[in-house]
Amino acid sequence: MITPGTNSFGDFHLPLGTWVAAIVDWITTYLSGFFDVVRYVFTWMDAWMEYFLSTPPFGVIVAILVVLAFVAKGWKLALGAAVGLLFIVSVGQWTNAMDTLALVVVAAGLAVVFSIPLGIWAARSDAASRIIRPVLDFMQTTPAFVYLIPALLLFRVGVVPGIVATIVFAMAPGVRLTELGIRGVPGEVVEAGAAFGSSPWRILRQIQLPLAKASIMAGVNQVIMLSLSMVVIAGMVGAGGLGEQIVASLNRIDVGLGAEAGLSVVVLAILLDRLTAALGGDSGRASRLFGRKRKPTVTATPNAVTAQTAATAEVPGTTPADRQTVDA
Repeated sequence: MITPGTNSFGDFHLPLGTWVAAIVDWITTYLSGFFDVVRYVFTWMDAWMEYFLSTPPFGVIVAILVVLAFVAKGWKLALGAAVGLLFIVSVGQWTNAMDTLALVVVAAGLAVVFSIPLGIWAARSDAASRIIRPVLDFMQTTPAFVYLIPALLLFRVGVVPGIVATIVFAMAPGVRLTELGIRGVPGEVVEAGAAFGSSPWRILRQIQLPLAKASIMAGVNQVIMLSLSMVVIAGMVGAGGLGEQIVASLNRIDVGLGAEAGLSVVVLAILLDRLTAALGGDSGRASRLFGRKRKPTVTATPNAVTAQTAATAEVPGTTPADRQTVDA
């Protein structure tokens, strides 16, 4: 019976917190070397990304991003990118914005590297999908501060706990949308590829992934957006960047600093959202420049070639010019 006026069964209390603390203590004692290596790798990746984004003059980075926006979508996005990036420079948040962009690129890149293979595995195995989905639900619904505490214990204060928390929080839509896109490929197309003797790897690479491109890129877009939404939490654990400025504005109740840093995050979010949406779409300058169609080649088994040759030969009045050439 539940004791009236309390939220427990009398004197009984499930020691979940004690169990979790014991697990974390065991990990920090016996696996500290592994987490030191992970911390070193993540720190190295973030440091190099910050170096490439912060060392050149701001005009060089602005020009590169504007050209990329023009190639991806056209002059309107390029103009908006130029205005937004120059706004960040004008409010004195350029260095902090590049630190945040470096963290987002590293965290979102790692989240994509982990999520797309998991999504492919879940799409090709129902058992894997049943196991992965509850884990993704747990990752998305658990407050970030809950798994930020063990991250701080394992990786110490700095940019690495922010990267780890961002990866855990952001990779779920990448897995889900990759699985959804591959499962949405028509079965007849897959069966046709198998009928022509294509291996499962070739079917995945040349049929399923191209047809699921829109869904996969939508997942990448969501990974990037969720990564940007974690910059404030990353700033609270010493990751620096715009998140640290927002936390400082909260501590000092500095409305001006909060507006400058917050709007800088908005500019980065809009720019990255439009770029990934343009690169993942079927229209626009990016698809015209980099997505030119190639003539399809059909790979057939010897039996298929023999059957097609016989069928063509039996048609009265058929000339060699009318016959289809099959690339065996």
